Amino acid sequence: QVQLVESGGGLVQPGGSLRLSCAASGSIFKSLRMAWYRQAPGKERDLVATITQGGSTYYADAMKGRFTISRDNAKNTVYLQMNSLQPEDTAVYYCNDQPPLVRYWGQGTQVTVSS
Repeated sequence: QVQLVESGGGLVQPGGSLRLSCAASGSIFKSLRMAWYRQAPGKERDLVATITQGGSTYYADAMKGRFTISRDNAKNTVYLQMNSLQPEDTAVYYCNDQPPLVRYWGQGTQVTVSS
């Protein structure tokens, strides 16, 4: 069983940065292809970025050049560095396997971009 706990969200002004963390319990973290997702109010949950077990990354088009996903297998943690944040990045951000498993969804962390 894996539990995922997201943290690092908050209120930031347009153009600002945040670094999200996702701490995983359980010994299978290294075998998971991890991803960040986000859900804005009234919208579906969308894929933001993915990182494979070996460190290869994928980004949704709107995040390319602004967001960076990384992982530390020794710490069972995946990160999302978000730069040049805009109001449209406002959402609850979640981490999960990719494709996601229902049982792995956590509470997420709220990111609000506003002046």
